[in-house]
Amino acid sequence: MTSPFENLTGPGKPLRAEPPDAKEFAGLQQLGLARLKDAQTDSLALESRFDLAYNAAHALCLAALRWQGYRSGNRFMVFQLLPHTLGLGPEVWRVLSRCHDARNLGEYEGMLEVDSRLVADLILASKQVAAKLGELPPPGNP
Repeated sequence: MTSPFENLTGPGKPLRAEPPDAKEFAGLQQLGLARLKDAQTDSLALESRFDLAYNAAHALCLAALRWQGYRSGNRFMVFQLLPHTLGLGPEVWRVLSRCHDARNLGEYEGMLEVDSRLVADLILASKQVAAKLGELPPPGNP
């Protein structure tokens, strides 16, 4: 049976197989956790907190994908694959999807529209990703 990762790997597809790297995994995890911590600083502007939490989520989700032995050429793919990388359901990846759309509007059209509820949901989703990621052994160790 072909895995979801294998189905998305190959010419013209968004994933490529690449052996996991323990140093890269640890770096992405550390970066994600640091940004997640900073995103919870109430004295920062809401937009800054959103940016920190979104980038934390992306780094943590990318670490999970790299742990599986894949790299994505598509930023959004790391969120879509959460059911397969960390076993997280729609309550997490839907929040991340909504935040990805908001981030793109801000980055490409200058229209970042976030509120405190979205930032709180994003921080919660990022914490769930971080918790599941923390349960994984270092890459290369079964």
